[in-house]
Amino acid sequence: MKNNNPEFKAQCRILAGTLTVLLLLAATPLWAVSSANIPLDSPLYLYLDKLAGFGLITSDIKGIKPFSKAEAARLLREAEQNLAGGDGASDRFAAELIGQIRTLIPREAALRDNPDKKPPILDFTPVSSVRFRYAWLDGAPRNFQRPVHDPGDDGVFGIGSGLRPKNPPDSVGMQRGGEGTPLLENNNGTLLSKGHNGELRWASEWYWSDHAVALLEPSLQADGDATRIRLNRGYVKLGGGAFELEVGKDENWLGLGSRGAVTLTNNAENFTQVKLSSPEPFEVKYIGAMKYTLIASRFDRTTVDGAERQPWFYAVKLSVKPTAGLEVGLNLGRQVGGPGMNNSLGDTLRGLIGGTNSDNSNGLAGIELRYRIPWLRNAEMYGEFSGEDTALFWPIVESYVAGFYLPRLTDDGRNDFRFEFFQGNQILYAHSTFPNGYIYKGLPIGHSQGGATQDFFTRYSHWFSTRNNLALEYIYTNRGMADRIPGQSIERKHAGRILWNLPVTASLDAQLGYGIEKISNLNLVDGVGQTNQLVKFEVRYNY
Repeated sequence: MKNNNPEFKAQCRILAGTLTVLLLLAATPLWAVSSANIPLDSPLYLYLDKLAGFGLITSDIKGIKPFSKAEAARLLREAEQNLAGGDGASDRFAAELIGQIRTLIPREAALRDNPDKKPPILDFTPVSSVRFRYAWLDGAPRNFQRPVHDPGDDGVFGIGSGLRPKNPPDSVGMQRGGEGTPLLENNNGTLLSKGHNGELRWASEWYWSDHAVALLEPSLQADGDATRIRLNRGYVKLGGGAFELEVGKDENWLGLGSRGAVTLTNNAENFTQVKLSSPEPFEVKYIGAMKYTLIASRFDRTTVDGAERQPWFYAVKLSVKPTAGLEVGLNLGRQVGGPGMNNSLGDTLRGLIGGTNSDNSNGLAGIELRYRIPWLRNAEMYGEFSGEDTALFWPIVESYVAGFYLPRLTDDGRNDFRFEFFQGNQILYAHSTFPNGYIYKGLPIGHSQGGATQDFFTRYSHWFSTRNNLALEYIYTNRGMADRIPGQSIERKHAGRILWNLPVTASLDAQLGYGIEKISNLNLVDGVGQTNQLVKFEVRYNY
């Protein structure tokens, strides 16, 4: 469809110019093996994290996901070369992890081992992966829609004031959206009903030599009321290495967080998108290893508070590793233009350089850092700072993700621990020009817990073997600590989950899960309580 919006064309020129500069500076080949993306809930990410914890992988860039299978094969090859045939207990565990990764990506691993060998011109895998899930839910999701106090008078990093005008004491913004499925966040917008639920996802892949790949992954979902089928993922990808074009429907995660990220996650249903990215890092002179992604999409048409909107959406992410232990990322997510808006170039530029109450955009921008500490068993510390708006260039309306990950709580690597904190500003994901907010099909496209929230996440896991591990999670979440209006009470949620992954056959894995949460002052209503429970059973093939 032709788009005559001058503002949209200007943004496309900016993105194209940035991409051109990066590729001109690149010191590595721009084309490599084209391959499908790895689902964001695949255990393969845990295997790669564990190998990095052993010090066998140092070139990983975590701020842009999903990984392609070719990127996983590159990291696999790095781990194999660094392992160098050790025979200690931790080396044997690492070798098991390497072997399992090879099992999950055989095509890409073979092509990485034999770079001069061309794959068949046409190849087809009718069932490349399968995931069946049964879930029993007793409970209902929280509703995020509520007025919140907006004091204004922002500073930067909580210091100073005046970058945004101070608001009257009765000034409010409106949080919208909802939780989706309790105890099952970041699941491509899948909503479960109370009682029994079943879902089947299966993927097929087509390859044209090493130049292009197509993937089709429908989802069949059934509960006590209906049976539904939808396309969960479906796309065509051309290229690879430092330059890849993807067109279709797919999931994305821009951020270093494990439970959530501010700008973009797979919490909501996947977008139909056009994406330019570098599935594998490339070296840039004077800077270091780099990966990027540019995503363009469009939200559904909505009418909220009498305002009809259908904004364009784009996201930009640039991640750099100047040294082996340090990763720096820049994030941008932006809704812009569409029906009911002034789509002139001048109005767009006002939003880019400072933001006003009348511009035609709603943006999130921020910076993130990850540092790996080799002398502390490769422990990782990471953090993300994002602003909902800008004033005099500075991001304001601040939100944060911060955490640390201990991949080898014990020297053998069979125990690990993660802690992660999220604080969403009182008007995060809310916007007066786009009254539906930073929401897609009813769910936040960033952190699953929405704005005006604090969230504490802890996870401990023990690995009996590569395919047999047990994880315990505890989560504390509150809403309304500092942004209530009269008549609201602080909502508090305590949640616990247990997840056990174990092998069934040589090619099938299972996951058993149970979660329970207790909520007081549900939806900030004093004295209202609720208990939710979720039982889950999954069977996975090559997933």
